[in-house]
Amino acid sequence: MPKSTKPAYNLNSDAPRARDDLALESGSAGAMTGSAERKSSSDHPFDRDFRDLDIAVLTARDEAGEQLLRELQRTRARVQHIWPIPVLIPTTFDVVYCDLVNDLPQRLPWLPGKPDAALVVIAAATPLLDLKLLHNCAPHAVVHQPVTAQAVHASLLLGRCHFLYERRLRGRVDKLDDNLRTMRSVERAKAILMQSRSLSEEEAYHYLRCHAMERRVTIGALANVIVDSQELLG
Repeated sequence: MPKSTKPAYNLNSDAPRARDDLALESGSAGAMTGSAERKSSSDHPFDRDFRDLDIAVLTARDEAGEQLLRELQRTRARVQHIWPIPVLIPTTFDVVYCDLVNDLPQRLPWLPGKPDAALVVIAAATPLLDLKLLHNCAPHAVVHQPVTAQAVHASLLLGRCHFLYERRLRGRVDKLDDNLRTMRSVERAKAILMQSRSLSEEEAYHYLRCHAMERRVTIGALANVIVDSQELLG
């Protein structure tokens, strides 16, 4: 009887394929790691927000100034260099980097009042910083020369965030002022109606509300008309 032969199995038959799979996995992992490293080294978490910004840099193009410009350009924002410093700081930019010069407060067109742009003061590498001058400029952030990449990113982020936060607060204050003026007008209009039409306070308010709805205007607008008419007629 012929001797049965078992199929010979080569224990290393799958080794080349395993090695190829391992190499592919290693190559993919290496590529992903390299891509992540390149992304982490070139992209900042806030770069997407920075790309939409228009930034003015008002400083001399010396070594320190060039370094600041390079770091700002790496954020992929639209950066424009302006020198010498104009009489009035431009207000058409989102962020303005400017040297801390002695007459900077007089060059800021929004002082006193609402700032038109985030102001980042550039402090020179001197042992003493004029804190009073810095206070009078009311900057949103400060960056010291010579700058670093982290310092530029921090000043840009803080300056922009502080500017937006201040604008939101001013918007709320303006809205509160409008509400107070409206309340005063409504109270004066009610008093006029109570006196001229012999109405109670509740009836006067109901009168204002109904007529405002009929005319499709706010109660405050109607109250202003009544008050202005009363003042005009004496």
